[in-house]
Formats: sequence, structure tokens, C-alpha cells
Amino acid sequence: MSDFYRVRRLPPYVFEQVNRLKAKARAAGADIIDLGMGNPDLPTPRHIVEKLVETAGKPRTDRYSASKGIAGLRRAQAAYYERRFGVKLDPETQVVATLGSKEGFANMAQAITAPGDVILAPNPSYPIHAFGFLMAGGVIRSVPIEPNEEFFRAAERAVQHSIPKPIAIVVCYPSNPTATVASLDFYRDLVTFAKRHDIYILSDLAYAEVYFDDNPPPSVLQVPGAVDVCVEFTSMSKTFSMAGWRIGFAVGNERLLAALARVKSYLDYGAFTPIQVAAATALNGPDDCIKEMRAIYRKRRDVMVESFSQAGWKIPAPAASMFAWVPVPERFRPLGSLEFSKLLIEKADVAVAPGVGFGEHGDDYVRLALVENEQRIRQAARGIRRFFDGAEDTLHNVIEARARA
Repeated sequence: MSDFYRVRRLPPYVFEQVNRLKAKARAAGADIIDLGMGNPDLPTPRHIVEKLVETAGKPRTDRYSASKGIAGLRRAQAAYYERRFGVKLDPETQVVATLGSKEGFANMAQAITAPGDVILAPNPSYPIHAFGFLMAGGVIRSVPIEPNEEFFRAAERAVQHSIPKPIAIVVCYPSNPTATVASLDFYRDLVTFAKRHDIYILSDLAYAEVYFDDNPPPSVLQVPGAVDVCVEFTSMSKTFSMAGWRIGFAVGNERLLAALARVKSYLDYGAFTPIQVAAATALNGPDDCIKEMRAIYRKRRDVMVESFSQAGWKIPAPAASMFAWVPVPERFRPLGSLEFSKLLIEKADVAVAPGVGFGEHGDDYVRLALVENEQRIRQAARGIRRFFDGAEDTLHNVIEARARA
């Protein structure tokens, strides 16, 4: 396998090491509380499931679908953007339905990247933001994740010192993994930057509806003229707890979306039509279920911050997303996030995502997902407290084992 060009371009998948250890512990009878993968545990709202059931089995819906999405679904996404962001989109040319935002990013990378093309991507960031382009033959230059002046200073340096000049910049707010939220002022500056340097913006807005205060995260497409340079990716996965349904969207610049649609036309026939019909029902339907989802995640966030703090681990409270981005406790930091994550499984029966899996600049952190109920989160805190209480012996043993290795 190591001889294959695209596989050679991928680093070891560090999450797999944690997953193997988690599976081994569970096979041995351990009750592992999994805060690692952002896999929603909430049920898909009933009215969406009922529409799926109603539509499935009808002769026309069992046939091949449309790779860029059925017309009704694209119209529903355009209507959502107008309601939520005040952004008008042409559903025929400015909306493409994808098999989740991850597939959308990967196929956009295939559509626009030539070997050696440079992409600016945040570090740390969700892996597909970088590796989709690496698999397509591109080169990644990292920029900071925080949406501030240093972001633009780093981006300017990257443009000046990259040969060839970057073709696109990736942003993700609310951020996976850091939960950072960007302002509309930041997006205005970003659009100005992109137009000045003649590069595209690829924005991941998968967590647009998972926020915990009175300030909904904005879309970059709200900036006048942003559609000239930008495509934005969204997802049904978190908003409606439809992760396994694999429905997302790419919206914005017509030229980029035409390229994406052409690549997709060779690769897939779109999602199962009843799933698309149900997704349109979700977008066109009441938002009570979205408010309920927010309230549940907010409560879990508050319980995690409180109970983990009592256990001796301070959790910065995220303003949005379903994740907390948490510094590795100082005494464990020399081990790195991967070894610390392994110890949490072995000693606390808690699984988390090591920050290094999101880029080398994430190695002082781990990501905690709000995908367990409040009782289980408190149980995780108790396990972590026991682990911390015996940490000196654990660290001594780890250091000795390293010395022998």
C-alpha cells in the first residue's frame, strides 16, 4: 500500500491508534465513555424520519438520483440561506448537494487542484481541509486558526513566499476542532484579502446552527461580493443529527460549483432520493428541533465545564460547535496529546481526540465532543479525577518505559 502515490502523501491516521485502544478496552469489558468522535447521539427529528419512510419504496425514488441534488433540495437550501443569512442564491447554478461536507471538500479539491498547487489551510484544523488537497497533489501552507491580525500577517507571508502563488484559502468557523467563532468584520477583511491576491475562499460552516449565545455565527457570503471568490460548505449532520444520512451542500461561486458538479457527475449519482426529500423537509420545516438541539448541547457543555473543573481539569467553555478544545494538563504536556489520550482510555475509561490529529500545532490540546449525556459526562469526570489522583505513579511508569524503549 505504501507504494501508492496518494496514500504515500497521507500521514499515519493518529485517531486510529486511539480507536484501536478503545476497541481493545471495550472488548476487555471496560465501559469507555467516548468523547472522541463528533458523532451526534441525538435522534433525527421525527418529522424528517417520517418523510423518509413516506418517500422510500415509491418506484421513482428507487432510481438513480441527480449527482448535484434534486431540484427541491437545492431550492430548500437556497431558501435557508436567504432566511438565515439574507443571502440570495440561484439553486440551479449556486447550490450543489454533496454527500456530507467532507465529500464536498474532497471533490472540490479534485476539481480545482493541479499537482503542486498551493493551498492555505489553518493548523490545527479538520483533517480533510488539508488532506483533501494533499491527495489531489496540492501543497499545504499553514495559517493560524484564530481570526485576527496574525491570521492575515501569516497569510500575507504565505502568499509572498509561495511559488506558485496559492490558489485558495480554507477557513472553518465555528472551528472544528477549536470552536473558535469568526465575526462578519473578519470575513470582510478575508474577502478583501482574497480579491487582492486573486485566490478563492473555501469556507466550512458545518456548525452554523450549533451556538450557545445570542449571536448566530455569520456566513462569509453575507459580505457583498463574496460570491465572486467563495464557496461555502454546510452539512445536515449536526444541525439535524443526520450524520449517517450523508447530506451536505456547497454554495456560492458558480465557476467553482460547476467544476465540482462536473467531477461529481463522474463519481456518484447523488444521495438516495428519499434521503434528499427528507433533507428538504428538514430545511423547510420548523426550527423547534434545532433550538432543542442547542439547549441540549449547551447543558452538556455547562456540565462538562463544571464537573471537569471539579476533577482538576479546567475546560474553556466553547461559544459554539459541539466540541471543547482543551489544553493538556501541564504535567502531562511533555507526553504529547496522543500519549495523553491513550492514558485517558487506560486509566480513566474516557476517549478523547488527540489534538495532534488536527495538525502539529494542536499537540498541546485534546478535543472533547459533547456526544454523551450529562450523567455520562459526570461519570467521565469522576474517572479523570481518579486518574489525576494517581498521576504521579503513572507518569513515573511512563517515563521509565520510555527510558527502556
